[in-house]
Amino acid sequence: MTNNHPLKNGTGQPVDTTISPQRARLSVLNLNVHLTGHGKTHILDDVSFNLYAGEIYALVGESGSGKSVAATAIMRLLPDALAITGGQVLLEGEDLFTRTEQAMTSVRGAQIAMIFQDPTSALNPVQRIGDQIAEALHRHAIHKTQSIRSRVIELLAETGIPNPESRIDWYPHQLSGGQQQRVMIAMALACEPDVLLADEPTTALDVTIQKQILELVSELTQKHRLAVLLITHDMGVVRTTADKVGVMYQGRIIEEASCDHFFNHPAEAYSRRLLASLPDMTTYLSTTHDDILLSLRDIKVYFPIRRGILQRIHDHTRAVDGISLDIRRGETLALVGESGSGKSTTGRAVLNMDRVSAGSIHFDGQDITNLSRRAMLPLRKRIQVIFQSPYASMDPRMTVGEIIEEGMISLMPELKKTHRMERIESLLRQVQMEPEHRLRYPHEFSGGQRQRIAIARALAVQPDLIICDEPTSALDVSIRADILELLLNLQKDLEVSYLFITHDLSIIPQMAHSVAVMKEGIIVEQGKTEDVITQPQHAYTKALLSSSPITSYQTK
Repeated sequence: MTNNHPLKNGTGQPVDTTISPQRARLSVLNLNVHLTGHGKTHILDDVSFNLYAGEIYALVGESGSGKSVAATAIMRLLPDALAITGGQVLLEGEDLFTRTEQAMTSVRGAQIAMIFQDPTSALNPVQRIGDQIAEALHRHAIHKTQSIRSRVIELLAETGIPNPESRIDWYPHQLSGGQQQRVMIAMALACEPDVLLADEPTTALDVTIQKQILELVSELTQKHRLAVLLITHDMGVVRTTADKVGVMYQGRIIEEASCDHFFNHPAEAYSRRLLASLPDMTTYLSTTHDDILLSLRDIKVYFPIRRGILQRIHDHTRAVDGISLDIRRGETLALVGESGSGKSTTGRAVLNMDRVSAGSIHFDGQDITNLSRRAMLPLRKRIQVIFQSPYASMDPRMTVGEIIEEGMISLMPELKKTHRMERIESLLRQVQMEPEHRLRYPHEFSGGQRQRIAIARALAVQPDLIICDEPTSALDVSIRADILELLLNLQKDLEVSYLFITHDLSIIPQMAHSVAVMKEGIIVEQGKTEDVITQPQHAYTKALLSSSPITSYQTK
């Protein structure tokens, strides 16, 4: 593929030619990607940037702006609906677009590795995680079985997986969302590549593990002279990790600068809007309601551990080990802690998706602890959920409109078809999407857009309580601010309550009236948000706050 155009950045200005692209480990030159079959709609428009050894280049922008497309184009993994129509990708001066597909297989993993955004869709559900990591080592590096197993255990330990000696034989579904993401990172680092493309690598991670992973990536970048492309919507991560920043908007890079210069002197209005969307950690919500909507008392959720040929119960995993919570009507309780600490299991227990081993759950005065499936049905309309992985929770064969409408058909049968259609269009507008998107399928949207669809689906039946399991983890900062504002406005108008499960402490002050900090199945600290954030009592709470990149950025 030839390229007869001068090297430009997204603003149309020439790139500084005093730095030769051949000196970069990887150079993207005037990359153009079109959507096929739609009048060649531009997805990427003359995108250019360089990745240098020992440097982390952060690519930021709204979901749908083309960040992930740029990474997959570099790897030549674009779906059939997208086509590269111009530009070059030079790896150590050699154009990857001139290589055969067979030649590219020796590049992927060994020279250029990628951490994908959604570990649920990237991991093989029927293969042990250790075997999936070892597959790359078998193909590119080590060949002795024992040394491969040792290397895999070492990688799992480096990325924060507890008990790696035993969990190497686990399947993906046995891990939490954050732990699955750590497996993806271990897989990408397995063969010590020259270039690392990290597409939202810490999205699903709690702040303590996020800090460890970012420190690990930074350390490996310097130690092995890695060239890293970090795609992220977390400006705190950018501030504390990146050397250079590129801002992408509607398929073009509109601004590029060193990290310090970008945060101190952003040139573009869109860049300034991104920075203005950072959460305010100085304003707190006050408690104004006394009516308890949901009450948990000494809840325990144990899962049996079976061993042997007869699969007898040997022990129990104490996912939730005796916790008590109250959520008031029209208010939000934030449940925070590390992935695997029991937060999502608590939410599933409220939904009666995981059976409670002991304790009681009362919703609006009714004991719902051990309700049967049929007895729980009338409460499904009143208690909704936004899952952590929007892609895994949607039927890929259904359109967006059908996904949102499904709950209304089963739980609000009195609504006529025309009223359902009007509500679907209204909900899509509320979550910053277009009404015509109802005719498209989930795979046609970015991760952040899919999360907005999931939020619209939860709001469709006008519930009293929504279990929000990391509802903003996949959203860029500007859309995240819009979604949080939307949830707050709905709470004010409808007095809906939220159990807000999150690892992002930065959004808690503006979102939650009270906070419960969870660790290893128990609550170590809880109280009003302002008290917990400004005067933490437990050492674990202090560690969470000190690990938050937004906190680190705002205290610089």
